[in-house]
Amino acid sequence: MRRLIATAIVALLASGAQAQTRERTDAPPLEPYKIVLVGDSTMAPHSGWGGAFCSRHVKSSVACLNAGRGGRSTRSYRQEGGWDIALAEAKVPGYRGTWVLIQFAHNDQSSKSERWTDETTEFPANLRRFVEEVRAAGATPVLVTPLTRREFKDGQLRNTLASWSDQVRGVAKAMDVPLVDLNALSAAQAQEMGAEMATKLAQEPPTAEEFAAAKAGTTLAARPAPPEPAPIAGDGARGQVTRKFDYTHLGDIGADVAAKLITQALARAVPGLRSQLVR
Repeated sequence: MRRLIATAIVALLASGAQAQTRERTDAPPLEPYKIVLVGDSTMAPHSGWGGAFCSRHVKSSVACLNAGRGGRSTRSYRQEGGWDIALAEAKVPGYRGTWVLIQFAHNDQSSKSERWTDETTEFPANLRRFVEEVRAAGATPVLVTPLTRREFKDGQLRNTLASWSDQVRGVAKAMDVPLVDLNALSAAQAQEMGAEMATKLAQEPPTAEEFAAAKAGTTLAARPAPPEPAPIAGDGARGQVTRKFDYTHLGDIGADVAAKLITQALARAVPGLRSQLVR
């Protein structure tokens, strides 16, 4: 009996060792994808579509980096060093493919000297330079036309970024770059929604006066942003985000709506990413 028990114990230990050996077999190497988002506040965290896109519209096999920054143009994004950071991310090895989505124009229109670019010369030249440098880094550039502003007059959308979007389309065509025409898509969507419904895409609800004007079909001028909140005393996270109602930036609903447009258009423009995008 003792010999039988001992034999059983040896057999059990042997089978456990074999199972342990099987568990230690090396896993196959990862073949991840990478998407880097480069743009202004309409892409940036908390005010644009980038956060919703990265969190809800790509698979776990995609490293999605939102490098959108509020108030930046094709000029200031480069001058302050944001572009160097994004380009360094595009050069990181180990990915099956890296795509850099580039979306500007809102602040290139700005009257502020550190942001402003000439629409027909400097702006497209800056885009071309971005494209060339992304390709030199071994990644794939994707140009994105700017998100429309949701301003209306007499029930018709005032697409103040239409001609700037034409410049983006021209660069994409001339340089054979995949294009996500967010301006056309978001403008058509906003027009279909109408001024009243489009107020729901903003970060904060409109005032009664703003809502009444939108309901009548002509939006009011955007009011100034509220002052930055005072720092919060105590331990823990202290960063704060100033939310406001306007016709440009996106709240949670607006971000998800725009991110869905981006996802669907990106799947069409870049076949190599289709399997990684979640609608």
